[in-house]
Amino acid sequence: MCIGCHGIPGYQASFPEVHKVPKISGQNARYIAAALTAYQKGERKHPTMKGVAGSLTEQDIADVSAFYEAGGKPGAPAPAGAPPSADVQALLTKGNCAACHGEGLNKPIDASYPKLAGQHADYLFVALKSYQTEHNPQIGRGNPIMAAQAKLFKPSELKQLAQYVAGLPGDLQTVPQSRFK
Repeated sequence: MCIGCHGIPGYQASFPEVHKVPKISGQNARYIAAALTAYQKGERKHPTMKGVAGSLTEQDIADVSAFYEAGGKPGAPAPAGAPPSADVQALLTKGNCAACHGEGLNKPIDASYPKLAGQHADYLFVALKSYQTEHNPQIGRGNPIMAAQAKLFKPSELKQLAQYVAGLPGDLQTVPQSRFK
């Protein structure tokens, strides 16, 4: 079922608002597994993803995670991105983003943390806002560390961060897959 959304370049979701579905090829397997488990447990709230993740066994999650991790850009490290503006640098410093997401926001310090560089800006914006959402049974994410970080920012600042991070070179991509192999 993953390829039905994550294997279509430019495919958009409409919950909780219209945004491109995230690029997951090249993402760390441990992060993908953690995200799927969080959907199963309701720590991440998204009706479609809860339904998909809820049908997966631990082995399914391990297999899907390994498959998508292997689908990233092989070879040489990504070149450095353009330096951030002073405003964006201040936001990156305020959020201490590199402390967890690593160099270029593409080398997390722990494989259970996501690579962010090159992710769709509209998805990043929606994801960051979801950490600010509380007491909503349909929308939100339960990670207390990210919730504390995201709450430091106004929506306009989250949008600035998302735009900058989306422009960074990274390993993430959408890899079209044939439905019939």
